[in-house]
Amino acid sequence: MGMEKVALPFLGMVMAEFAQVGLMIVGKEAMSKGMSNLVFIFYSNAFASLILLPSALLFHRSQPQRPRLSFCILWGFFLLGLFGFLAQAFGYAGILYSSPTLATAILNLIPAFTFILAVTFRMEKLDWRSSNSQVKIIGTIISISGAFIVTLYKGLPLLMTPLHSNSSHKLHVQMSNWVIGGLLLAADAMLGSTWLILQAWMLKKYPAELIVVFFYCFFVAIQSAMVSLVVERDLSSWSLQPNMRLIAVLYSAVFGSAFQVGISAWCLHKTGPLFVAMFKPVGIVISVFIGVIFLGDTFYLGSLIGAILIVVGFYCVMWGKAKEQRTGEETRIGGLESSREKVPLLQNSNEEI
Repeated sequence: MGMEKVALPFLGMVMAEFAQVGLMIVGKEAMSKGMSNLVFIFYSNAFASLILLPSALLFHRSQPQRPRLSFCILWGFFLLGLFGFLAQAFGYAGILYSSPTLATAILNLIPAFTFILAVTFRMEKLDWRSSNSQVKIIGTIISISGAFIVTLYKGLPLLMTPLHSNSSHKLHVQMSNWVIGGLLLAADAMLGSTWLILQAWMLKKYPAELIVVFFYCFFVAIQSAMVSLVVERDLSSWSLQPNMRLIAVLYSAVFGSAFQVGISAWCLHKTGPLFVAMFKPVGIVISVFIGVIFLGDTFYLGSLIGAILIVVGFYCVMWGKAKEQRTGEETRIGGLESSREKVPLLQNSNEEI
């Protein structure tokens, strides 16, 4: 793969990670201004649906083998939206209690949780004698250990703003909120892993990416609206004032859904899933920089140690998965070459007879 071929996907994935961290930051700011996370989810997914509908119809207009929308397919879209809605609800609540830095670190647990779920539901075979499986198991254990450290241990402050208060009461409140936020984000990562498995199954049944994303956002908007109407009785919670709420919703719809999904899908098509996945830990660096410099967050020793362990575990799982896929491809190619070698022999023996 030449440098020219990698340069644009590299830039695209960095932009996608900036967009993801920006989504977490503007979401926290909007919720800090009194906006409910459920209402935020509704508005952002409703606007995203309006953006994605014409794009999906235009992009997949001439697709010849797109299956029809049956009840089974629509039910799958509904379940995809349900898991996505729950993941977003837990995720934004976790960000409100903690920080975008913790969120980007915890969300790198998704490959480890996906591996656990795939083994649990027998979607992936676990061979204890295989080095690939051993690396994925070790990576999963390291990632989860890092998540415990980053959630339960803060340690010394490494990067902080001069105006940061060190009162014991405030630190105690921050620590309790930090733990709650970490647990909510861990639930978000688990639900996100389930969502990825369901999405992979849906894309096999309905191979039209933008249409799947549109229905996902559409059903998330409907489900979040229904829950919000029950939970949020105060009409002021639906207001997009002050302007920060409107900016956050528009940013989430345009950059959080349409832009990020589009860029990631393009990079996935150009380079493959491993290249895309390797950029996920970059979000930790971006969120630390923005959080400390612009938002006045404090970066602690526990966050550094935990983030390093999560990233190491992340790359272990991804490396084991990539090596496993490479071994499978080599086995398949070897089988094809072997079968090709046998065909002339059979033909020659038939000719002699």
